[in-house]
Amino acid sequence: MTRPISVQLYTVRQALADGRDAVLRRIAESGYRAVEPFDPTTDPKGFRQVVDDLGLSVSSTHASALLRMEPAEVFDAAATLGTDLVIVPAGIAQEEFTTRDGLARAADLLNGLAEQAAGHGMRIGYHNHWWELEPRVDGRHALEALADLLAPEVFLQIDTYWAAVGGADVPALLGRLGERVLTLHVKDGPVVKGEPHTAVGQGIMPVPAILAAAPGAWRVVELDECAGDVFAALADSHAYLTSLESS
Repeated sequence: MTRPISVQLYTVRQALADGRDAVLRRIAESGYRAVEPFDPTTDPKGFRQVVDDLGLSVSSTHASALLRMEPAEVFDAAATLGTDLVIVPAGIAQEEFTTRDGLARAADLLNGLAEQAAGHGMRIGYHNHWWELEPRVDGRHALEALADLLAPEVFLQIDTYWAAVGGADVPALLGRLGERVLTLHVKDGPVVKGEPHTAVGQGIMPVPAILAAAPGAWRVVELDECAGDVFAALADSHAYLTSLESS
């Protein structure tokens, strides 16, 4: 994997409320060379200036704002940040992933956004939680059935932890989805809903097998909740993933 390990900034959302620039500096000091924002529309010019100064790149961005704002504004913000990968992380009702009709509606939404994104030189992705994996549609995880309905340019960001919580064999899932997966959320913990996450490498997720199943996907570390110091956990995660890449 040649691209730098990224970190989803939702991990440090509480610290960000007290000062963005200091948080980004701490992330860079932990060894990260890329970040994934969760709201591209908040001061994109200022954000870009800080990450450039710190030697960071923007791997991709989450953008739930796509479902509540004019998409063109979101795509312009993403361009300012320096990424062309814009990801819908939530906002589609969980019930839509329980029937074929619901999946068709979800696919129509994502495919429509992808058409608009293409006009801005962008690609649309979808980020899963547990509820896209737990339901079965035609004998498969709902997310897999959804993938069949998506336009070729729509990619998936597989949250490996939530896929496991939803009952998936994650390496096998990644193998079936293949090149549809452009990025991974790499996280670790007890694989139990409601329990805090650990640094990557300190839980029960089969991280080496997961990474081997999607060798070309961009790795993005995320800890939704962390029992200890989140910056220490991020540093430990980066060290562990770097050790795997060098082994």
